[in-house]
Amino acid sequence: MKASRLSLHELNKVDCLHFKFAGAFDPSNGEKRGLAPFLDALEQHADGWMPTVVNASRKRKYSRDAVWRALEERRADYGTIIGLFHYGSPGVSLVLRLRPPHMEPEVSVDVDVQPISFFSGEDPCRGLVSVARAWAGHYPPHHAFAHSSADWQLTDSPAFGRDDATRKRDGFDKIHELFWLNIFGPKLVESVGRERMLSTPAHLVEELPNGSVLLVLRPTAADFASEEARVTQARAHVHLRPDLDFDTVLRTLRERSAVLAPVEPRFHPDVAPFLSRLPDEFSISERQRKIAELNAFRPPVPEEWLPVAHPPDVANPERVLESYGDLSEGLVAALHTKVPSIMDETAESLTDLDFYFWRENFPERYTRELIDSHTAPALGAYLGDVLVRRLGGTWVPRQKMEESQVRVGKRVWLPFLRARRYMQSRQSLLEYSLTQFFHEAERYRP
Repeated sequence: MKASRLSLHELNKVDCLHFKFAGAFDPSNGEKRGLAPFLDALEQHADGWMPTVVNASRKRKYSRDAVWRALEERRADYGTIIGLFHYGSPGVSLVLRLRPPHMEPEVSVDVDVQPISFFSGEDPCRGLVSVARAWAGHYPPHHAFAHSSADWQLTDSPAFGRDDATRKRDGFDKIHELFWLNIFGPKLVESVGRERMLSTPAHLVEELPNGSVLLVLRPTAADFASEEARVTQARAHVHLRPDLDFDTVLRTLRERSAVLAPVEPRFHPDVAPFLSRLPDEFSISERQRKIAELNAFRPPVPEEWLPVAHPPDVANPERVLESYGDLSEGLVAALHTKVPSIMDETAESLTDLDFYFWRENFPERYTRELIDSHTAPALGAYLGDVLVRRLGGTWVPRQKMEESQVRVGKRVWLPFLRARRYMQSRQSLLEYSLTQFFHEAERYRP
């Protein structure tokens, strides 16, 4: 099959509905029989987001047999993990885990459905609620939930502000957060009080035969950040936790909505080709804040230029330029698989290099000796060659490499100096970007 698995990066592009479930599993009648209700629920109720691909040692079109074969291929001492996926829209990633027999049997599932706007209508939401109800009935959970992935990230789940030791000791010992869909096991229900929980002001509160309670705040999941949804969420949470203050809870929820509110990118035009790639590298919960920060970012005007060229002071300019070519070719050889456009020597290839070095945190990840003696000089030579090739520039070599210039129109530019400043830190990659330097020089092209 040609479809590829949805990567974590792809699932982070826009908000997802994240459904996390873990429940007791009875393998006494065999794994196939034990998992049949799990697959029944998907096949009957996951309308529009039913996985179509099963992934283990190879990808197969979804079928029960494909699931059984995948489980056999991925069986290991630490347990069994397989993936089920749906490609297109919505994109679905479902990771199914089974604990090995020598541990307490459990089935756990992480489902991401992207985009969350798929759950703007009531029918898809009812389908997901039906899946959750069926799973909870056959695999009793302690706690399970479905909610916006972005908003869930802002809750600091599963720590909820606790240190690691406390989190591991106590787990979800009380209702730290209330999500769009919640399943509370009998222990949690009793800690709150069954009568109190069943009287929660919410869209759906349903007692399940095994003593668990299914609680759904509103008919639809996608509008979780609306004012009406936040008020409902706060009221229900305070109802279940009378020790909490309604105004404080609501204020926190509103703050989360504000953090997630869309921010229109308005990046500085000289660096927009570079900056526009950065937001997707942050978690979905951080993205809008990062866009706002990048909107406010104004790189310093490039100073790596001279109004009048220093004359060449090398005995053999051709040999010096040949050495620059060797440096540039070395950079291309080192990075052509990671930055394929580097072979083109264009403005776009400079932007691709900006993004590569930033994503890799290159200046702070590699040794200063490597950067100063190899990377920065090679990058300066490459940058100069781009000015020559794309802007009609002319090299003016100097004995001191950082004084070597490229004449473009009425100005001469210092690519080696720019490259050294550029490679000082991750922040300097933004402040001295290759993209900006090129566009500034481009203005002086004859």
